[in-house]
Amino acid sequence: MLIPSLQLFSLLNSLFYCDVVEMSDATAKPPNPENFKEAKSIYEFTANDIHGNPVPLEKYKGHVCIIVNVASQCGLTKNNYAELVELYEQYGESKGLKILAFPCNQFAGQEPGTNAEICQFMQSKNVKFDMFEKVNVNGNDAHPLWKYLKHKQGGILGDFIKWNFTKFIVDKNGQPVERHGPNTNPKDLVKSLEKYW
Repeated sequence: MLIPSLQLFSLLNSLFYCDVVEMSDATAKPPNPENFKEAKSIYEFTANDIHGNPVPLEKYKGHVCIIVNVASQCGLTKNNYAELVELYEQYGESKGLKILAFPCNQFAGQEPGTNAEICQFMQSKNVKFDMFEKVNVNGNDAHPLWKYLKHKQGGILGDFIKWNFTKFIVDKNGQPVERHGPNTNPKDLVKSLEKYW
């Protein structure tokens, strides 16, 4: 008699839990806007960190951000990582600068590693800023955040991202205010960043 009671309790518990999950899923806010063009700021987007955990970008409210697509095997890698690390060390605490780095393998396959391999690479470069999962930044399957960034700050000769280390400056209100190409060194962004602190 005890076993059927436990089974009944387990069954009811499972049914109740499933109903709660379904109801909460039905009312949950979608992780990204259906139409990126209608988003009011980056705060409407969510991206997975390098460990696969969803990160609502509203956590960056009130901070000036640099959003950059990165690669570990690019000719621009050494200098860009060194200067991004330096910028973060110099302005992360004092000015609240946040750097959001998105690995991308769309440019000559220069970020082929797994998330675990990218983490090892980050450690070797002393990266302390926020690293996200590998994403596409161009094409139909580009992450919605990157579609939004390109929509708000188009590039020369088209909105598409041309290469690794394209940098977007986002102001304290979550607005993409500047776009800088791969050949702009991170330290050269300081004058621009100062306008938004």
